Amino acid sequence: MENLNLPTYSFKIKSELQRKLIFDSIRRKYVVLTPEEWVRQNFIQYLVDEKGYPASLIAVEKKVDVNLLPQRSDIVLYNKNAKPVIIVECKSAKIKISQDVFNQIARYNMKLRVPFLVVTNGLQHYCCQMDYQKQTFKFIPEIPMYELIRDFED
Repeated sequence: MENLNLPTYSFKIKSELQRKLIFDSIRRKYVVLTPEEWVRQNFIQYLVDEKGYPASLIAVEKKVDVNLLPQRSDIVLYNKNAKPVIIVECKSAKIKISQDVFNQIARYNMKLRVPFLVVTNGLQHYCCQMDYQKQTFKFIPEIPMYELIRDFED
């Protein structure tokens, strides 16, 4: 798989029925290793190993109803009170981060109303902080460490 702009991690990968599978430690099962899944699994490890997020407070492919249609957000991070605080949208490294990607994560956020949104293709990572009172957002240079958001309340 492609090298990403993230630290290098080891994964359990196996072949089955002429396709590669990668073990997802959050969902506790093997899933098809697509280019987007490669980014997602690497980003999950980054969040756990580098940013200190407990694996128990991470949801993968969380169902979110948008305009009565079921959608799935790639990663949702929770604080210690089980309140969603970050949505992460992952794309393949071959996909350019565009306004459409931000529109997609914004649709998920209409339901979850988290304080932080992250978009990544494994090569570029963007994080923005929402300000619901002012109805604005601002890009921030780093994804917050878990210790900074574990008690986060709006």
